[in-house]
Amino acid sequence: ARKVAEGYETQRKELEYPLLRDSIVDTRKSNNELSNIALTKPIPFLLEVGVEELPASDVDSAHEQLTQRIPTLLNELHLEHGDIRIYATPRRIVVSINSLSPNQPDREDLVKGPPADKAFDKDGIALPAGIGFAKKNNVDTKALEIREEGGGKYVFAVVKQKGRPTPEVLAEVLPKLVESIKFEKSMRWNDSGVAFSRPIRWFVALFGDQVIPFEYAGVVSGNVTRGLRPYDSPEIKISSADKYSDLIREAGIVLDKEERKTSIVEQVKQAASLVGGEAIFDFVGASHDSPLLNEVSNLIEMPTAVMGGFNSEFLALPRDVLISVMKKHQRYFPVESQKSKVESATFDLQPSTLLPHFIAIRNGDDIGVDIVRQGNEHVLDARFADANFFVREDLKLKLEEYRPKLATLTFHTKLGSMLDKSERIGKLTNDLIPMLNLENDEAVFARRAAYLMKADLVTQMVTEMTSLQGIIGREYALRSAEQSDVANAIGEQYQTVPQTKIGLAVALADRLDSLVGLFAAGLAPTGAKDPFGLRRAAIGVVQPLIEHNVDFDLAEAVKKSAKTQPIPVSDEVQKQILEFIAGRLKVVLNDAGYKFDVVDAVLAEQSANPAASARAVKQLSAWVGREDWSTILPAFARCVRILKTSDDRPQTLDDSKLLEKEEKALFKAVRSTVHRPPSTVNEFLEIVVKLIPSIDAFFDKVLVMAEDKKLRENRLGLLQKIASLSNGIADLSKLEGF
Repeated sequence: ARKVAEGYETQRKELEYPLLRDSIVDTRKSNNELSNIALTKPIPFLLEVGVEELPASDVDSAHEQLTQRIPTLLNELHLEHGDIRIYATPRRIVVSINSLSPNQPDREDLVKGPPADKAFDKDGIALPAGIGFAKKNNVDTKALEIREEGGGKYVFAVVKQKGRPTPEVLAEVLPKLVESIKFEKSMRWNDSGVAFSRPIRWFVALFGDQVIPFEYAGVVSGNVTRGLRPYDSPEIKISSADKYSDLIREAGIVLDKEERKTSIVEQVKQAASLVGGEAIFDFVGASHDSPLLNEVSNLIEMPTAVMGGFNSEFLALPRDVLISVMKKHQRYFPVESQKSKVESATFDLQPSTLLPHFIAIRNGDDIGVDIVRQGNEHVLDARFADANFFVREDLKLKLEEYRPKLATLTFHTKLGSMLDKSERIGKLTNDLIPMLNLENDEAVFARRAAYLMKADLVTQMVTEMTSLQGIIGREYALRSAEQSDVANAIGEQYQTVPQTKIGLAVALADRLDSLVGLFAAGLAPTGAKDPFGLRRAAIGVVQPLIEHNVDFDLAEAVKKSAKTQPIPVSDEVQKQILEFIAGRLKVVLNDAGYKFDVVDAVLAEQSANPAASARAVKQLSAWVGREDWSTILPAFARCVRILKTSDDRPQTLDDSKLLEKEEKALFKAVRSTVHRPPSTVNEFLEIVVKLIPSIDAFFDKVLVMAEDKKLRENRLGLLQKIASLSNGIADLSKLEGF
């Protein structure tokens, strides 16, 4: 029945794709030929999926998916292999394996069947269940074995499977492999109904010099790829899998993304030096990665830098406007005369260090580069002219005069307009000032920044380029004669970690207002859906508090924000908000490399104070790594565990009722060591270390759970005094080995 169905499917495809009929016939012939080939040694394998140009993010997505999937797939297919290389460019997704086993190995699989008493009767005669199981696995009922598993007896079948030729296996799995590549947004382009990021135009599938025949999305595999788009995509015949890399490189295509990035950086730096400048890459961290560089490298296959210029009069525009237009809109690399001082935390009005030049990356060689340069210059001039118009019109009013227009923007139907939100931010900022210990001048600047921080949302420049919100506000504040501290805080409000305490105050007020208001409105994130970016807002609450090392009571801040909301915020909702923020704090600390149990132990006691939590996690991690930790934790754990197993709830300790010398010694040690409740992990555990000899002696010689109730309660009270040392610091019961 399966073969008949396959026959009908083949006929349907031949009718549906008449132009491919001959190729399909050839495919069937090739498949028969491949299955008969006697292969004995490992052979290189190649799969290339040729597509219309992919979006930059989809290039990375395809690469990541195949990097994870291919080793797993080969393991599932029982195919031994050599080095695996995955490449992705905007026009091709490539899997290259330098050696692949020519056949699957013969193997035996042990298949579990029904319970033994259901498969055979008491005389050993096979019952229907046993007969059916044996037939299903193509073995005789006499070959079934009875084995014990999980406290019961079951029948098992030893199923022998002969290995199949690798080409035959690949012909079956490659269409499924291509189908398994998923994208956030996909499209359908022909009657096949296949959805992919962009239309699939060709497949190259080679096992050595043999084509692996398959069809997917109306495209039949072969050994012909395509060259660069600027060269009219010439056909390139791949004679064998091991020749692919050389032939592609001869065509000018750079398969490896890191190699493309390196080439781009070198060319851009060289081009910038020709005008006495340096390119702005905005490298992130020690990895020297750059969002712009990453995106551009995913848009081209053969990078060639093109230097262009623009009218120097446009340098009068705000620096960030110029950079944003070049990078975000045009994907150009801006050029500056030296490492810009404006990139620091100070944002004063100073001459821009930008040069009237940019560097674009072309996909192709330098033939006709002058025409390419002129085209890019015309587009950029038009964009700068628009930006110049918007800025000129915006500056006809002071930033403060835009604030009333926020009433025309809705934040949320239940929470009012952006003007309403701005008012709430102002009130909450005022409440947070003493909690953050701001100085008098800082408090004045924070109130003013909170008043103005959202005003730029209704300017023409931000309406046109939303990525500039806050940045334009800072620029317009400076040009409206506001204090530089106020302007800086406005510019920092969208940074994950504001650089100044004034910026920290207004950013916290903004993010807490969003979290509290939207949770109260029933819009907490669910699953992967977070349309209001509340996870990012929560990260933006905990991360800057940690970076600034500022002790801060989140519970009190949430309560204050709740009072400013236009809708009720119940205690239960406030609890949910704190748990949500604690979850983000856990993510931040885990991402910093701390162990999960250490983070859990600390957050169980002080998640409402992110900075203190971070300090405690760091200290506890150091203690857990000590050689003597195996003696410290058990000593404290003995005091805690016995309290948890007791039904008694000791409240007081009467030292006059201490009888044994060991309990008297422990009491004396506690009294001489604990002068005040410890406030840090270090203080707490240093006390425990001093108490260890007395704790061990106490448990060795004293019967804690004495029959005399008063004696028992007194001894438990002594232990409770030790166990309570960790209150507000860490719950060590969550640690591994407790």
